[in-house]
Amino acid sequence: MAPSLKSTPEADGNSNKDGKSPDVNWEEMGFSLIPTDYMYVMKCAIGENFPQGSLIPYGNIELSPCSGILNYGQGLFEGLKAYRKEDGRILLFRPDQNALRMKSGAERLCMPSPTAEQFVDAVKQTVLANERWVPPFGKGSLYVRPLLMGSGGSLGLGPAPEYTFLVYASPVGSYHKRLKSLNLVVEEKHHRASHGGTGGIKTVANYSPVLNALTRAKAQGFCEVLFLDAATGKYIDEASACNVFSVKGNSIITPPIHGTILPGVTRKSVIEIAQTLGYQVEERPVALDELLDADEAFCTGTAVVVTSIGSVTHQGRRAEYKTQADTVCQKLRETLTGIQMGRLEDTMGWMVEVN
Repeated sequence: MAPSLKSTPEADGNSNKDGKSPDVNWEEMGFSLIPTDYMYVMKCAIGENFPQGSLIPYGNIELSPCSGILNYGQGLFEGLKAYRKEDGRILLFRPDQNALRMKSGAERLCMPSPTAEQFVDAVKQTVLANERWVPPFGKGSLYVRPLLMGSGGSLGLGPAPEYTFLVYASPVGSYHKRLKSLNLVVEEKHHRASHGGTGGIKTVANYSPVLNALTRAKAQGFCEVLFLDAATGKYIDEASACNVFSVKGNSIITPPIHGTILPGVTRKSVIEIAQTLGYQVEERPVALDELLDADEAFCTGTAVVVTSIGSVTHQGRRAEYKTQADTVCQKLRETLTGIQMGRLEDTMGWMVEVN
């Protein structure tokens, strides 16, 4: 049974489609859902290719109780942002990379996926349809969330008979609002991913298992969790939803993409920027003891961008790191956000203008 896609009053929130500026306090905006005007949807049966989709009013969807996404977690999501330049034009950051990552994840979960061209076009259409919700220059971004899910119903375990690709958007501010750095605690009870598992794809099933550890960490006054590798418990993996980097002198080190680490688009971009700035970047296993002895540490991700780690606590030992304005993290963040918002020349060819 395919999902019924329709707009409902409760889903429309404070959205009005009269073309006027939305009633949003851009200065106080955090990272939470603000319903916009439209979303993009297309669907296909298993064994077929996705046809051309269409824009519909933003609203709730109905799913079969035995849909693949609800029963077996057959779903993926992506996250990317649209930025408004000072001259009013709107830019997307490397949407092709999100498209390729979704395709890789779809293959792992036995799902058809949109082509890269379809993915990027759907994102562009969604941004244009919600253009008035793109924050003013320097006030935030429009977070775009593409979803791919097994929407068809099947009682037995197996690929769903039908699939839905859906894109919605919300204006957002800082993920960790008013925090200049993050305080992490090492999680030893639970693991985020294991070799041969799904840690390297952006499946929906990766995220609810971290909530227990994250909730416990926040109750203790920490804002994030650092997971260790499931095989030995000696090497760092990721935080709950972002990649982790360590800095020692002129060297920047981060765990390699080997199946348990999500290939973050921001991660990849920061590595390329760091190399152009003359830093020595290594992708290799990072022992927890090595991280605790680092000069700096930081997280990367679409939501957190590039954010300093102020401390990591493990079994009562608290390692603190540099978080001043002249840190490696700050240089990388300024360069990345400068490119994303059009303040710096895009010599990498990363930005895609939404026409």
